[in-house]
Amino acid sequence: MIDKTRTFSLPRWRITRWLADPIQEVPYEIRLALISTLYGTLPIFIGGVVNTVLVSALIALRQPQAPFLVWFAFEAILCIARTYLILAAYRAADQRRETPTDLYIVLALLWAFGVGAGTFMSLLSGDWVVATLACLSSAAMMGGICFRNFAAPRLASAMIALSFGPTCLGAVWSGEPIMLLTALQIPFYLYAMGKAVYRLSAMLISTMRAERDNEHRAKHDVLTGLPNRRFLMETSEALASHPMVLAIVDIDQFKTVNDTYGHQAGDAVLQTVGALMTTRLSAYGMVGRLGGEEFALIAPRASVEQIVAGLGELLRTVETTPIVTSSAKIHVTLSAGVAVREPSGSFDNVYSEADEALYRAK
Repeated sequence: MIDKTRTFSLPRWRITRWLADPIQEVPYEIRLALISTLYGTLPIFIGGVVNTVLVSALIALRQPQAPFLVWFAFEAILCIARTYLILAAYRAADQRRETPTDLYIVLALLWAFGVGAGTFMSLLSGDWVVATLACLSSAAMMGGICFRNFAAPRLASAMIALSFGPTCLGAVWSGEPIMLLTALQIPFYLYAMGKAVYRLSAMLISTMRAERDNEHRAKHDVLTGLPNRRFLMETSEALASHPMVLAIVDIDQFKTVNDTYGHQAGDAVLQTVGALMTTRLSAYGMVGRLGGEEFALIAPRASVEQIVAGLGELLRTVETTPIVTSSAKIHVTLSAGVAVREPSGSFDNVYSEADEALYRAK
């Protein structure tokens, strides 16, 4: 559900940040994904703006008075502006550039205001064909507003109030007593739609959190929290067009540690070695656990000499520093093997070379 193919910018203005806020604390990655949903579902966007332009055009033809002509012109200009803006935002997102999210939110509010203003004028026109057409169009927009914008519940609620709220005022000022019933019904309808938007937003965020957590668990080692073999291989493939240094680090005689001190102590050793590798080597690239007592470093931004020097410091640190567990102080040593993958080389080949170097080191 979290789309990583294109990224849209978070709003910067105070009012637009407030409108787009998901109401609860969420990770930055999910916040970006929520903003992206506001740009999604293009068919619904096109259907909404085209419907509004056509309805305002038909009403202007039936009632060619200044307010309705201005409404039609406003909707037509806004339709062109919003379509251009959303296409420009898609291009910018594809190119990893800043997207006009603040302006996009403002134009969405203006569109909702235009729908509400046109409905209000139609109810006061005394032409019930026009009023019926405008009210049906306004009510139909509610579904699209909720579906496109519930990731930002404040924005969706504001758009619902702006587009359908004026219907309530128009019903009161229309002079028709029977319309007072509608004026009583609409506030409850608006309240129900607002509650639905907030509930849908909470459900979406919950789903995104679960998806994010599941992806993290699938790509990270449970014991150490480091990237696992799958994640390391995917990263290596993503860097296939670049040279890369692969280092494999192995804990010597790890089976003896488990047999002597128990698996709980062995887990503590694995966690400590993983933490030390991260501290010493993460500046060069990605540190991960391949499985068992075997760790790895994928380094696309470092030379073999730098990696060998870093590994030397790591091996000396581990050799001279006892690992304190609940049952004992354990001394372990490490062995390492290094290999270089040239551009377009495979992970399996460079792993075999590094593993052979590790075997020679042992």
